[in-house]
Amino acid sequence: MEPIPRRLAVLRGRQFRLFSTGYAVSLFGSSTASVAVAFAVLDGGGGGSGLGVVMAARIVPVVLLLVLGGAAADRLGPRRTMLGSDGLRCATQAATAALLFAGHGTVWALAALMVLWGLGEAVFLPALDALLPRIVPAVAELADANALLGIARNGAAVAGPALAGLLTATAGPGWVLLLDAASYAAGLAALALLRVPPGPAADGPAPGLPAELRDGWGEFRSRRWLWASVLQGCLFNLLVWAPFLVLGPVLAREHLGGAGGWGAVMGAYGAGAVLGGLVLLGRRPRRPLRTVLAVTAGWALPSGALALGGPLPLVAVAAAGAGVASIVSGSLFATLVQRHVPPRALGRVGAYVTLGAFAFGPVGLVLAGPLATAVGARTVLGWGAAWQLASCAAVLALLGRREPVAAPAGPAPEVRTAPVPPGDGGRGPGPGVAEPVSGGDVER
Repeated sequence: MEPIPRRLAVLRGRQFRLFSTGYAVSLFGSSTASVAVAFAVLDGGGGGSGLGVVMAARIVPVVLLLVLGGAAADRLGPRRTMLGSDGLRCATQAATAALLFAGHGTVWALAALMVLWGLGEAVFLPALDALLPRIVPAVAELADANALLGIARNGAAVAGPALAGLLTATAGPGWVLLLDAASYAAGLAALALLRVPPGPAADGPAPGLPAELRDGWGEFRSRRWLWASVLQGCLFNLLVWAPFLVLGPVLAREHLGGAGGWGAVMGAYGAGAVLGGLVLLGRRPRRPLRTVLAVTAGWALPSGALALGGPLPLVAVAAAGAGVASIVSGSLFATLVQRHVPPRALGRVGAYVTLGAFAFGPVGLVLAGPLATAVGARTVLGWGAAWQLASCAAVLALLGRREPVAAPAGPAPEVRTAPVPPGDGGRGPGPGVAEPVSGGDVER
């Protein structure tokens, strides 16, 4: 087995070590905030309808502004964009805490602040994809960097809500949100200390926003491996994961011991993701795209276990398997995007990837209940699991024969407004990620 220090070689780089520390702290704070906001609304008399308004107020800006956030990351630089995002989210959470301390946490006041929180997230998410290749000099270590960030995300998702529930019950939601504001301040400080090599210089004057968005869309749709994988992810969220999140608690209440059983299932999912990330560290699959496509079959496991009426231990093990599949596929796919999309377009392409993958998720959340009423919850989940296995086989047949080929790094290509004809089932040849420049100017 490869020695652990070598598998964590990416942490020897100061830039990634600094960023990942701040990012992990801010992730942990964010994982506590959703619980605090939910109970702030409910304790204030907002009820389920009010909670729905507040949750939607956070999600809608992400969906609507994600692509503009990607354009901002490519034009202004990912570090500058993320500084603005963390500054906005820090101020928003501090203001929300102050509002709750003052006793003015009405549904509409909280919803207005959640809009600002969502705006910050819409800017941050695509900038993250664009930042990593600049602070991880060795292309071979990008997969490890993505895996470590995935471990941080899933570890926070397991531990954060538990701490949030305890603090909310003992101290109140305002203190939890103040903790979240402090965690964003830590992320802001880490970003402020980064020295990020500049991206490729543009030839001539910068194009307008519509041209930049068309360019990013052209980069996205010219790679068959990219848009086909995103389409699979979109249908997964619509047909598999959204019904699982809605109907899983229903079946858990009836057959798995209620909230405690469902908490064990979701905890197993997070633990599986952490374990999968640790196993992935230091490993370089020879065929990363094929690996990404193959492991998506694991997403069918928890829905299938529930559909078959499995006991709690079986469902928990299945959820852990889905967690492993999630982090392995997510980390390797992010690395493929970062290696094969031109650095000048990573923010916009990352935004299209995220938007495409999750656009229909809310539709699935809304339709899962009525469908279960009509045909039964287990039937809905069973068809979802079958769909996932079938789609995995179909996408493997379409894309799995050849891997994307990285072209030598070079000057940024001209803006493309028409797609490259579909190729061999890979993502298509694309410029490789340029190695960061040592010394010289840095993005301030």
